Amino acid sequence: MGIHQYFKSLVDLENIYRCPGKFKYQEHSVAEHSFKVTNIAQFLGYVEEQAGNKIDWRVLYEKALNHDYSELFIGDIKTPVKYATEELRGMLSEVEESMARNFIKREIPKEFQAFYRHLLKEGKDQTLEGKILAIADKVDLLYESFGEIQKGNPEAIFIEIYSEALATIYEYRKLSSVKYFLKEILPEMLAEKGINKTDLPELTADIITRALKEND
Repeated sequence: MGIHQYFKSLVDLENIYRCPGKFKYQEHSVAEHSFKVTNIAQFLGYVEEQAGNKIDWRVLYEKALNHDYSELFIGDIKTPVKYATEELRGMLSEVEESMARNFIKREIPKEFQAFYRHLLKEGKDQTLEGKILAIADKVDLLYESFGEIQKGNPEAIFIEIYSEALATIYEYRKLSSVKYFLKEILPEMLAEKGINKTDLPELTADIITRALKEND
């Protein structure tokens, strides 16, 4: 028992691939995803700070870096499946949390257990940092699916993932960081080479229009 086992487990996150068997052009490991989400969260946090909102940077970095560590125990489950029902989402969350607690109790020295219970708990909550994490997670998911669609991957799962990710981002549209994303970044994404030959511009407009109607 010791921190050695935790450090060793970080290597395993490099070998857990997201949406296994579906990426045709570029696979993404959980470790890579965590790094990208942290960088995206950093940018979103800065936008919020520039808008006058207070950011607890330590909390934000802790949430972003550790948000998918529990996938070490059950692997990655495709987003449309994971969120199919609230009941299923709750069950998966309970399993992940239980296995994380058991890992901490079994492998982490007692003097560090409280700290790691804090680090590995669910980070997406109603705090600004929790909301930024939720947005950053979906932004990276959006880019992962976008990359496959742009290159011509015919798998319908990537349209589903793109749609779910964008709809979730749009739910946070009142935040300054999301306003910036929708106004500045998303149009640049859709202006990328070859995208006008796909269904993404029309799909994007439809997702936003539908989301607006649902929230009226």
